[in-house]
Amino acid sequence: MVILREQTPSLDTHLWDARVRALYDYWLERCRDGCPPRRSDIDPVDLPHLLRWLWLVDVTRDAPGRPLRFRCRLMGTEHVRTMGHDPTGKWMDEAFPTFLTNPTYSDYVQVAQNAVPSYRAGMPLYHLDKNHVRMERIMLPLLGGGKTIDMMLAITVYLRGIVVSP
Repeated sequence: MVILREQTPSLDTHLWDARVRALYDYWLERCRDGCPPRRSDIDPVDLPHLLRWLWLVDVTRDAPGRPLRFRCRLMGTEHVRTMGHDPTGKWMDEAFPTFLTNPTYSDYVQVAQNAVPSYRAGMPLYHLDKNHVRMERIMLPLLGGGKTIDMMLAITVYLRGIVVSP
């Protein structure tokens, strides 16, 4: 059984973008008995103001000893517009060739293996080469039919006009 540590991690959200915080709060409200919600607990009708920034990723465990793979199930329109392509239906390591060697890959693995959220703010690391864009992202685990995480719900917002020094 997947149990969230400390009855769901306590993250300091007061400086987060309101959209990221709204999705996190929505997810927290659906956690039960220290476990993440199931995909069936998430209703897009509840999140119309966030849909264009949301994305879903399937978690695939091929075989013991092999790395986890992630397939983009859905990518919100704002995310697609910013990236300039739509990775929906593609493996993350095929849509983004540096994905497996990028530090962000470990964030995906931590969410999938430990059932904990992953928050990050800063420069995009693998999917954009734009130093004028800052992003804020949270990935949230979703239980499958069993007791493992087989999907992640996420939101990424891009904050334009912020110049970040290299």
